[in-house]
Amino acid sequence: MERWHNKLAVVTGASGGIGAACARAMIAAGLRVVGLARREEKLKELRESLPSDLQKNFIARRCDVSNEDQVLSTFDWIERELEGPDVLLNNAGITRETELVTPGNTQKLREVIDTNVMGVIWCTREAFNNMKKRDVEGHVLIINSIAGQQVLNFIDVLPSFNIYPASKFAITALTETYRQEFQLHKSKVRVTGICPGAVNTNIFPKEIQFYVKDMAKLEPANIADAVLFALRSPPHVQIHELTIKPMGEIF
Repeated sequence: MERWHNKLAVVTGASGGIGAACARAMIAAGLRVVGLARREEKLKELRESLPSDLQKNFIARRCDVSNEDQVLSTFDWIERELEGPDVLLNNAGITRETELVTPGNTQKLREVIDTNVMGVIWCTREAFNNMKKRDVEGHVLIINSIAGQQVLNFIDVLPSFNIYPASKFAITALTETYRQEFQLHKSKVRVTGICPGAVNTNIFPKEIQFYVKDMAKLEPANIADAVLFALRSPPHVQIHELTIKPMGEIF
């Protein structure tokens, strides 16, 4: 991780779960981190929980990645104040309890698409163009899901995940599209998709908690280990996709 020492990472959805674990791991590995989330107070709590000598390496910034204007202003601020990111971890993601066929659920479906898909597109666009302009060996990572590889069987096992698998299948396609576009622009930016199985976070709506409480799960720190593994790979190696499942997963 020596070549990433004092480099800047931007982590979306950094207020808890996988994002917070990844921010902690990156800071411990020597990076500076700008943590983005809607809940600024949680970001401040994360910074205060770090060892006192490392707190300066975590910069909290309120940003709802489902809002393009907030993404644009945030990355403009990052460029002006901090030159720009060397690493982007697209982690922010949500689910909503509904079904595709439920009447009047448009807002819930749009919230998932705007956060899980459009948020990735907007953040990656801004980060990549800054990396390209600075000609850095950057790295874009995207937290995908096994739901981006298969539509989980909710008929007999879980309530409907409605638009969530479609949003993650979109991320699978985007990851490959980014690989091709980054190559087309002759950039030194790599892209990695990380596909976890169930993780012990609060992403599941309370309506689904009953169904998943006894399910085999990974811990957020396991995903942080995978992020560092991808970052540690030599510049000529592109880990395109990592799938990580807990032992005993039913899917």
